[in-house]
Amino acid sequence: MPKVLITTIPFAERNTFPLEMLQSNDIDYVINPLGKKLTETELAEMIGDFDALVAGTEPITDYVLSCAPRLKHISRVGIGLDSVDLLAAEQRGIKVSYTPDAPAPAVAELTLGLMLSLLRSVHVANTQMHQGQWKRHFGRRLAEITVGIIGVGRIGTRVLRRMRGFGTPRILVNDILPNLELNREFKLEWAAKEDIYRQADLISLHVPLTPQTHNMIRKEHLLSMKADALIVNTSRGGIINEQDLLEVLQSGHLGGAAIDVFDQEPYQGDLTKIERCLLTSHMGSMSVDCRTRMEIEATEEAVRFLTGHPLNSLVPETEYNIQRRKR
Repeated sequence: MPKVLITTIPFAERNTFPLEMLQSNDIDYVINPLGKKLTETELAEMIGDFDALVAGTEPITDYVLSCAPRLKHISRVGIGLDSVDLLAAEQRGIKVSYTPDAPAPAVAELTLGLMLSLLRSVHVANTQMHQGQWKRHFGRRLAEITVGIIGVGRIGTRVLRRMRGFGTPRILVNDILPNLELNREFKLEWAAKEDIYRQADLISLHVPLTPQTHNMIRKEHLLSMKADALIVNTSRGGIINEQDLLEVLQSGHLGGAAIDVFDQEPYQGDLTKIERCLLTSHMGSMSVDCRTRMEIEATEEAVRFLTGHPLNSLVPETEYNIQRRKR
């Protein structure tokens, strides 16, 4: 009987269909017994007897794969691949799949919610109310500011579509591969990242974590932003340098930040001490429908592999090339 290790958590809490798929195909499975994001060592100790891995964001390194002699398929619940050593998997003949479209609607909607919360200081007022303080905050409307979107792929484009109802008058965008077809749908200004840093009132990040984007936004970039600018990161931890963001916020520069993703998760750093820094626990994809779709799609790929059927969502060669350039 083939065996699947499911490391992502939570899994099948709201919809048990992924587990039913495995059971109906006589596939044995184990769900992460530690109930937390696994470390490299924990995963290496756990993975030895499994044929397939339904994975979260834990580090799937060359060392981990060296401890997995039976493993032949990794199915990533989500889109980010920075935690997977694709080249080490390729060298061992391990196929890698992912679910790139499933989380996008939920991440886009959380992004918009964080934008609105920052603009109206909802998070600050909530904290103050719980402390017995009654303070009314002046804010800004989305329609009256300049928004910068860095990365207009699956999620960035959805953010643009959801913003349209607010009538935002000026949108600056940047992408490593500009999609000029978007100009037919939106009124956009394509701009260099440095121009977005200087001109935008609110910046939202939607780029993958790669060698090129790691620490993409550092202290000098944060200080080049407007004194009351706002920044949102729902993409990947490590794109904004967290220590630099902390120091800039402590200095009084920037109106606030909303961060959903961190270098080390669970996050326990000093950004928790900054009242105007809105922190969420990597929950961009955690709507019931999108999370369920991610789990079903990832499990379907594992079932296809283990039952000898063609895979539908293999990671494209471009992702392997990104890691080759890093080497």
